[in-house]
Amino acid sequence: MKNTTPHIASAPSAPSARPARTVLISGASVAGPALAYWLHRHGFVPTVVERAPALREGGYAVDFRGEAHLAVLRRMGILDELRAARTGTGSMSYVNSAGKPQAKLPADLFAGDLEVLRGDLARILHDATKEHTEYVFGDSVTSLAEDADGVHVTFERGAPRRFDLVIGADGLHSRTRALAFGPEERYVKHLGVYCAIFTTANHLGLDRTGHAYRTAGRLVAMYSARENTEAKAVFYFGSPQLDLDRRDVARQQELLTERFAGNGWQSDHLLEQMRQAPDFYFDSVGQVHMDGWSRGRVALLGDAAYCPSSLSGMGSGLALVGAYVLAGELAAAGGDHRTAFARYEREMRAYAEGCQKMGDGVAKLMVPGSRLLAAFLNRYYKVMPYLPGKDMAAKIARKAAENITLRDYTTDRAAAR
Repeated sequence: MKNTTPHIASAPSAPSARPARTVLISGASVAGPALAYWLHRHGFVPTVVERAPALREGGYAVDFRGEAHLAVLRRMGILDELRAARTGTGSMSYVNSAGKPQAKLPADLFAGDLEVLRGDLARILHDATKEHTEYVFGDSVTSLAEDADGVHVTFERGAPRRFDLVIGADGLHSRTRALAFGPEERYVKHLGVYCAIFTTANHLGLDRTGHAYRTAGRLVAMYSARENTEAKAVFYFGSPQLDLDRRDVARQQELLTERFAGNGWQSDHLLEQMRQAPDFYFDSVGQVHMDGWSRGRVALLGDAAYCPSSLSGMGSGLALVGAYVLAGELAAAGGDHRTAFARYEREMRAYAEGCQKMGDGVAKLMVPGSRLLAAFLNRYYKVMPYLPGKDMAAKIARKAAENITLRDYTTDRAAAR
């Protein structure tokens, strides 16, 4: 990122006494629509802007675990719909180069209480909000100028507009964060791993399960999806930070081919299928660490503020809980963003950091750097089901996911009247 200074301007003026009502949300994946849902419930007027031309329906499976995650889904009224869309994926098997299972990991280790495809979750959230939320696809924020009464926002394509507040829910590589807080490299910690995922045919006939093949510095996996009618192919490889254009899909696919050609098992076949995939996704695996999540009338939510990494299994649940708390605190503060943003961070800070810990160290286990370590892990997984404490990892993940007490902001508002 060439520019090293934030693109947000603030005019020196007295604070406005007018409570915030209009809120621009950048990002229409998970955190953004969830926030729009709760803001509308509390009487705010949300607008969501999304760089992609339409809803992104690809991606990997996402997990929810513990009562905090399920409570938010239940209060949103979408828990039953998500249960109907659940992947139902069972155990995951690690296989050798011939495809013979060598070890089996239980579903609760990586799927939690409820697992759905990220695209299905995005669609359900969009459907729950589209009637009362303005969605602007194919556009993005280019500058933010704050004064006492709001934020003047310019866009890549649309005309400038004013909003009382701006929330960045635009992911690991948040443009809102760059505009308001500064360059990405200040906040994003690369975990030494890159990931690619895309939809492919279920040519192995996987039945609500997955197979994974690990070699030194590389992992290839497939798991069934959508009632076994298709599959997701996943590639992980270890690497220091690469100088790649995140929108250059052709170069990303070339790099993946360079890394995995001749790797064994299904690697070559999946690389061939990759070229026809309708939803190829490639990115670094990282975490976001920030001292503060708001600056003036701009705040960050979900991965933009506290990404725990895709390896943590916590990202979507953390984003939904964060959206619930942020909207609730804005409502409890009567639209006073200074009070609300401070309370939001106070409520969420320890919880987010606990979820981030679940991603620490996973990268090295996912793609061990040496052949010796890869062989050791393959053997360890084979005997793990027979060892004491075999379910310890799942218990630790559940504890982290439940380590927050959710306020009932609707009840709080009624009591305050």
